[in-house]
Amino acid sequence: MSYPAVAVVILSWNGKKFLEQFLPSLLKTTYTNTTFHVADNHSTDDSVEFLRKNFPSVNIIQIEKNYGFAKGYNVALKQVEADYYVLLNQDVEVTPDWIEPLAALMEKDKNIAACQPKLRAFHDKSSFEYAGAAGGFLDKHGYAFCRGRFFDTIEKDTGQYDTEIEIAWASGACLFIRSRLYHQLGGLDADFFAHFEEIDLCWRIKNARYSIKYCPASIVYHVGGGSLQHGNPKKTFLNYRNNLTAMVKNLPSDVVLART
Repeated sequence: MSYPAVAVVILSWNGKKFLEQFLPSLLKTTYTNTTFHVADNHSTDDSVEFLRKNFPSVNIIQIEKNYGFAKGYNVALKQVEADYYVLLNQDVEVTPDWIEPLAALMEKDKNIAACQPKLRAFHDKSSFEYAGAAGGFLDKHGYAFCRGRFFDTIEKDTGQYDTEIEIAWASGACLFIRSRLYHQLGGLDADFFAHFEEIDLCWRIKNARYSIKYCPASIVYHVGGGSLQHGNPKKTFLNYRNNLTAMVKNLPSDVVLART
């Protein structure tokens, strides 16, 4: 097997406690052609100094202002060269061999633009995690849901979703994507700031006739709510606004007009 270059990029804002907790697991990654990057989204804590002192093998990308999740990643990824990017949240614990199944999946089919691992909850490792679970889908009304999570119902992982399948969207908590297509399709929409931006990108990937996959052989553990907690009014506003914006952008115009 060839080992294409994989760049793991964490966008961090005031994330010292998460970096301290989760970078050690990341640095145990066994994939041989990996680089690790933390893009600091203009933190006001001492994250950068902490990284320099304690994790010298991690490349630091300093962003001059807090652009939010979407534009922050766009700015950072212009400075990273690799065959694949992994957009990884700062509050994710990985397993040592998490990259190998994702890379192998993408390498065997060049029409796969992006994929995600199985996301379990960090605080209940036998259960799926809200922000991705076993792959994302959209219902006919544009409502986003996941296998393993619907509304506030979270399933235990008993092997019921251990089959690799096509999905509608891959979670931004751990999004594995071809770098060429990320830039070709315009990356994340900066106007979204945060929330639903990965679904919009995946929708554009689908409209460009590429596929997106769920890879159950790779497992990571996500805390969730590391930047904005569930129930935060700003989080709710962004989710609803960005959901509607994504539908207007990506649905055929006759469908949008029929719904308005």
